[in-house]
Amino acid sequence: MKNWMSRLIGGAGSDTKAPAAVAVDDGEDQAQRSQRICGEIDAAYYRWLTGPAGFNAPAEIETRILDEVQALAGRPADAAGLVPRVPEVIPQLLRSLNDEESSTAELSRLVAQDVVLAAEVIREANSAYYRPMSTVKTVEAAIMMLGQNGLRMLLARVGFRPVIKMQSDGFSRRVAPQIWSQSEKCALAASLMAPGLTAGVFESYLAGLMQNVGLVVAFRLADRICENGKVPVSGEFGVSLLARSRQLSAEIAKHWEFPRDVADAIAQASDPGESSIALALGQGDRIAKLRLLLDGAILTEDDALVAEGLDSFQRRCLGKLSHLES
Repeated sequence: MKNWMSRLIGGAGSDTKAPAAVAVDDGEDQAQRSQRICGEIDAAYYRWLTGPAGFNAPAEIETRILDEVQALAGRPADAAGLVPRVPEVIPQLLRSLNDEESSTAELSRLVAQDVVLAAEVIREANSAYYRPMSTVKTVEAAIMMLGQNGLRMLLARVGFRPVIKMQSDGFSRRVAPQIWSQSEKCALAASLMAPGLTAGVFESYLAGLMQNVGLVVAFRLADRICENGKVPVSGEFGVSLLARSRQLSAEIAKHWEFPRDVADAIAQASDPGESSIALALGQGDRIAKLRLLLDGAILTEDDALVAEGLDSFQRRCLGKLSHLES
């Protein structure tokens, strides 16, 4: 994981444009307001994730799960061993992407070696995000449509999908598709927020994909502790679990030798300080969770969490996510 990830980082860039963040002055301290809204969104999102698999767990079960997640953050190698590795074709492509002399034809040859990846590249080029004038039918044409940064983001998404989505059993298996959907949406939303915050587009995208790895591990731990295919339903527990699993994600990112600013952004997303990547990630995470809650009919467009939690550009991004296919 760490070798292909170091190659993934090199050469990222984008000229995507977005407006700067809009300041809000509604009489409430901005930090307190943001913390309140994020906490309410996290609680609603966690309850949506658990659904009928949530149960009223004893306090000692909740404490044990949270303590074990926190302890595992001190053993990131053990935590990384609880999730799958990425496909072998990804490192080969990343080496070529970082080679300035590599041609589109060479990249096309490498992509074509993996039938699934070739289909992903063509599908991406024909997506609503790129909106081609005519249907893209060849791998070479698709790569030209995506560009280097678009291809790099696609490779990151393909690489992370088995890490998050393919879980073996219990509650973690049932919930993995929803976590992956949130990861994809968070990554895209963070990348759209990034330019207006002077954050790296690809780094923000990568942080969005990575931040849920710890949550997957946390749910696998919960499966072992609860032994009933269920997890604690408490919203307060859920907020704590999401926060601790984010710290676990940051430690796994360091173990995998992610750039320090990406790993730090994951750890700081709820309190970004001066980190522009953390700010982009925090906004992207909030938008992605709201999208899922809206699609799941848990919230409506006029809900206070949407109205208070997003500015006009963020609401446009929320709308764009409705067209994203997982």
